[in-house]
Order: sequence, then structure tokens, then C-alpha cells
Amino acid sequence: MTDAEPLSLLQPQPLTAVAFAPYGRVLQAPAGALAEAETINAGTAQRLELVPDARLGAGADRPVIALMRAQARTLPMALTELERHRLGSQSFVPLGALRRFVLVVARPGPAPTDAAQLAAFVTDGTQGVWLAPGTWHHALLALDAGDFLVVERRGELPDCETVALAPPIQLLAPAV
Repeated sequence: MTDAEPLSLLQPQPLTAVAFAPYGRVLQAPAGALAEAETINAGTAQRLELVPDARLGAGADRPVIALMRAQARTLPMALTELERHRLGSQSFVPLGALRRFVLVVARPGPAPTDAAQLAAFVTDGTQGVWLAPGTWHHALLALDAGDFLVVERRGELPDCETVALAPPIQLLAPAV
């Protein structure tokens, strides 16, 4: 890339269930949803399935629940690579205090080739996400350092495909 080539810019938008639907699901109780939740544990808890159709593999595949301790990223930053998991879904859920993160995503299918094929979302610090199988995404971009719960599949077949973004795309800081 020469100095004369302009960078493509990507501005994160607030994460909403409707805007994120093409890529997966927001892991957050929808307003009023607990009224429809199943009462369990002798009436002391309610259970609401946020992703009843999560795909974590078949056969020898197994679900994995992992802890990811993320360092805070500083934006703006250049994005140079995306990844996807075709055989299973992947989830990121912040643990503990408010932990905001940015999601850079593209729809399942052929690898994205420019910024127009990408979307960027910023969580409010309490929201988690479930990425549908095949959704292109950047690795975790924590704005607040800390722990995240990661749910994904492991199996005999590797399931992380990466693609370079050339030229890089400039991810802007979220609008306040």
C-alpha cells in the first residue's frame, strides 16, 4: 500500500439484536422475555434459552467453555485479518465488571474483500454475542481489559480459517 492510497474506514455502531441478526445473536435477555422464561429450582430461578440452536459440532466434536483474559485495545487501529469457524458457532460473553468490546463481522460466504462488506458493533459492556457458523469476524477486540467466557467447538478437524485484509481497514473509535 502506498502513502497515496486512502484507508477504508469502519465505524462501530451500538450493538442491537436487529442489526446483529445477519451474523448471529446478541446474548442478552430481551425486554419482557423473563415473563416467558421457565421457572426452575423450586421457583428460585428463571431459565431463558438465548441460543437453543447453537451448533457446536457432531461426532467426536465437543463443546469447549474457555476463559479468555483480554488486554484492552486502543482505537483507531488497522485491521489486517479476519477469521471464521465453518463447523461450529462461537460465543463471547463478558464476565464480572462492565467489559465493552467491538465486533467486526461479515456475513457467511466468500471472504470479504473491502470495508463495504463489513459491519462493526460496540457492546454496552453487559452484552455477549453468539456468532453463527461461517460468520467472518475479527479476533476479540476488548475495549475494557478483563475476562470473557468463550464457548466454541473442538474436534479432530480444525475449524479456524483466516483471510488477510489487503489493504488493511482502519477501525475507528466508537462514537460516544
